[in-house]
Amino acid sequence: MPVFALVDCNNFYASCEKLFRPDLKDTPIVVLSNNDGCVVARSREAKLLGIKMGVPVFQIKAEMQRHGILAFSSNYALTVGKYFRHHML
Repeated sequence: MPVFALVDCNNFYASCEKLFRPDLKDTPIVVLSNNDGCVVARSREAKLLGIKMGVPVFQIKAEMQRHGILAFSSNYALTVGKYFRHHML
């Protein structure tokens, strides 16, 4: 009988971005959906600032500038996949 495992990580895309960019430690960041329209992941720091999941990025531009929140595109799936295959397998 096959065995399946489901792994759920907190702030996954934001955590991956910080993994590749250690200089972002303690910096509030959000990761945007394909075409960079909506927030799909928030770092712990961004959550503490009240950034909501799914909010269109144009609605939080002022908050991003006020709090120094950085936004990243989620279009890096191949890079993350290569990293995890290399380090996990």
